[in-house]
This record gives sequence, C-alpha cells and structure tokens, in this order.
Amino acid sequence: MENGKKAVVMSGIRSTGFLHLGNYFGAIRNYVRMQEEYECYFMVADLHTLTTHPDTKELKSNVHRVLAENIACGLDPEKVALYCQSHVYETAELYLILNMLAYKGELEKTTTFKDKARLHPDNINAGLLTYPVLMAADILLHRASLVPVGKDQEQHLEMTRNFGNRFNHRYGEVFPEAFAFNFGEELVKVPSLDGAGKMSKSENQYATLYLSDEDDLIRKKVMKAKTDAGPTEPNTPMPDYIENIFLLMKLVSAPDVVEKFTSDYNNAAIRYGDMKKQLAEDMVNFIRPIREKTESIRNDEQYLRRIMEMGAEKARKSAAATMEKVREAIGLKYY
Repeated sequence: MENGKKAVVMSGIRSTGFLHLGNYFGAIRNYVRMQEEYECYFMVADLHTLTTHPDTKELKSNVHRVLAENIACGLDPEKVALYCQSHVYETAELYLILNMLAYKGELEKTTTFKDKARLHPDNINAGLLTYPVLMAADILLHRASLVPVGKDQEQHLEMTRNFGNRFNHRYGEVFPEAFAFNFGEELVKVPSLDGAGKMSKSENQYATLYLSDEDDLIRKKVMKAKTDAGPTEPNTPMPDYIENIFLLMKLVSAPDVVEKFTSDYNNAAIRYGDMKKQLAEDMVNFIRPIREKTESIRNDEQYLRRIMEMGAEKARKSAAATMEKVREAIGLKYY
C-alpha cells in the first residue's frame, strides 16, 4: 500500500465459454477474497475475443452470462469495478501509444502468438500479433501493481512491465510494475473427472463440471469418474485418478465425510460407488445455488445494464486519470 491507499488489482475475464469448477477454485474464489482488501478492476475481455473472428451474434449473451456467473460466485459489483473492456474508450488510446513502444520481433516471439498463428494460419491479423500490447493497456490503464494470472499469462505480464518501463524511461514515471498475484498460496488445480490433467473448457466436456450443469448431468458426470476395483490390502498407495476423486471431495464435502472414505480406503474397505454417490450429491449442492443465482441475474437485463454502467463509470474514472498523466508525460498537451 502506498500513502495508505489500497494496492490496485486488475484482471481480465474471458467473455467466451462457460465457467467451470476449475475457474471457481483457481480464480474466482481468490477474486472474492481480493475485493475485501484491494481496489479491484475486473474486466470482461470482449475486445480480445475479436482477434479470433468469432460469430459476434453470440457476444451479448456470452457477456451477460459471464457477468452473471461471476456475480453469482460472490463478486460484488458495489465493491469492485466489474466492467466490459469495450466500454472503456481510453483503452484504445493507450493501446495505440504502447504499440509505438512494442517491437515486431518481440511480439512474434510470444508463445501465444506462435501457437495461434500455427492453429489459424489464415487469420494472422495485427490484433493477434499485438494481443500482449492490448493486455498491457488493460493493466497499465489502472496503474495496477497486482495481476492474478495463471502460468500461461506470465510472459504477457513480463511484456506489460517492459512496455511500462520503456514508457517511463522515455517520457517520465507514470506506470508502476505489475506482478503476478494469487495470495502467495499454491493455486488449487481442480482435477479432471477422467483422471487426465486438470478441468478445462476445451478438453473432454464430460470430464469437466460446469457451474451451469443441471443436477442430473452433474450426477452422471461424477458417476463416470475413473475408478478401479479398489485396494486389496490396507495402506495401499493411491493411484492418481483415485487421488483426484479425493481432491474433488475435499473441495465440496464435509471434512468428516472425506475422513470416512479416506479411512475406508486405508482399511481396504472402500466402495467407490458409494463414494461417487456422496461426491455427486455434494457437487450438486455446491453448484445448484450458483447456477440458480446465475439464471435469475441473466434474466434481469435491467440489473445487468446497471452493473455494466456502474463498472464502466468506475473504470473510466481511473482510466481518465491515467491518460491525463500519459498525455502530459508525452507532451501531448498543447494548451
């Protein structure tokens, strides 16, 4: 904290795809804790999605759903600035200025650019190449010093520091350095139900529990989770796919329930059918209130509009103050 002011946190939220259990425990739960201690800007990254030329007819409903899901998970629009990227016009101005400080060579070396260019060789647009510059503009616009990001975004964050430092070096100190931030704890990696890796939007959808899944679908998915015939003797080491089921149980079940099944396993008396039934009900009880709250928010367009306007107002106030300093530092003030 500087001068008694709260440190500024900024994070982008994808505007496509449905949120799943991994997003909740890996990111949103931390956002909910951050809103109590920091000045937070959480942005729905709708402009970022345009680099892949999506069908924009879906954009409005996607943005509404993402906002509703995040609020249903505990983000409080009164405490944070929850806004859409496209509603903050200063973003485009800072993006333009930072593009003058970004070099073609370093942008072409970015891992995400190389991956996307390989996957979509017919759509290597300038927006795709300068994606890290737009991300830097999102962060620097609020002069944020803390950015909750996963490992895959750390290269972009380093580029954000580079662009900010180049600006400071050339025109004068405006931007602080932004660092990755997740409460310094081990991030929770939520395992996939098929025993292969972590839950993800793009992998096997049957192995991922979405916050929008209906009760019966949750039960069906959990009952299909990979198990075996069970240990034949006490204190057998756990195979990783069984460990995964226990990890999921620890997230949503009562400690005494986890203890009971752990003890059953260690005594070679576990019945996986019973364990999965219990896990399925506990998952249903965890996801159902989030799903129902999301639906009621999504159906209230007036409320969503008010949230977006309120978030944009907070974000633009912060952005305008930064751009004032940027223009002054560069010398773009002629009267």
